[in-house]
Amino acid sequence: MILNGIPSAGAARDGSGHPYLSVVIPVYNEAANLEALHARLGPVLDQLGRSYEVIFVDDGSRDRSLEILCGLHAAHPAVRVIALNRNYGQHAAVFAGLDHAQGEVIVTLDADLQNPPEEIPRLIALVEAGHDVVGGWRQNRHDPLLRRWFSKAMNRLTSKIVGVQMRDYGCMLRAYRRDVVQVLRGCQEISSFIPALANSFAHSPIEVPVEHASRAHGRSSYNPFRLIRLGFDLATGFSLLPIQTVSLAGIGIALLGVGFGGFLLLRRLLVGPEVEGVFTLFAILFVFVGIQVLALGLIGEYIGRIYLEVRRRPRYVIQKILGSSAAAPPHDAAGRQGGGA
Repeated sequence: MILNGIPSAGAARDGSGHPYLSVVIPVYNEAANLEALHARLGPVLDQLGRSYEVIFVDDGSRDRSLEILCGLHAAHPAVRVIALNRNYGQHAAVFAGLDHAQGEVIVTLDADLQNPPEEIPRLIALVEAGHDVVGGWRQNRHDPLLRRWFSKAMNRLTSKIVGVQMRDYGCMLRAYRRDVVQVLRGCQEISSFIPALANSFAHSPIEVPVEHASRAHGRSSYNPFRLIRLGFDLATGFSLLPIQTVSLAGIGIALLGVGFGGFLLLRRLLVGPEVEGVFTLFAILFVFVGIQVLALGLIGEYIGRIYLEVRRRPRYVIQKILGSSAAAPPHDAAGRQGGGA
């Protein structure tokens, strides 16, 4: 196993040998979109007049995505490719790109073309104006109603947990200064929600509305189960509020139970034995049992996160890289590379 090696870009670089801009794009089964994405992305970056690199991270795709990325790398020196050995998830793939990005400004972008690459200059302008994190806010979203509703609820929860009010934490079109990315790379959590993590360290975050298009090809990898999973990761990864809320609810329910028991005892003494209210008692019992199961589930979530962290396994394993560079960033123990070219 070779520890994190760094592929290089062929775009013009500054005197230090590093590009000014790095664009990190996680890819999972996006073969139908990649060539169109690069055809639109290239002219946008060329017009900036700055040196740049484009880092595609193939997250264990099962279609022709990696083959197409290899072709783009061969034809365009600014394209760098990192191929993970299996699917680790979007945020692990983004971390792989961040670990290898060399730009002073790093932009993350989805490969499905729902966020137009033409919006990138607006984000960079805000970074150059002094903001260290610039997030895109998807206006006029072209997503199913249920997903939009769930996303709205998650954004409100994330804003409360992180303490930074944002409309859209789920938008991958975001720009970061290098100092923020360096802090992110120093965080060793296996499960990390990057936008929330970045905003928790940012000095001057800002949000800008961006366009959002319908998905032209393929299907989103975020099914309802994965969205719920993301919600649990977010709630348990950034706050103790869920388990504290359940604890307070347990105290309240215990007090209610004591009071209800005293009421039943007093009623028995005054009225005598009676059988009415049996089904009411069962209903109350089911509510209490449900809350207990929820509490056990939350405890299990926190214990599960501790279990994942103490194993200290890497976030990702790299199967191969396309390109090489002598200017490698410091070793990051969160990732490992398993071969290079």
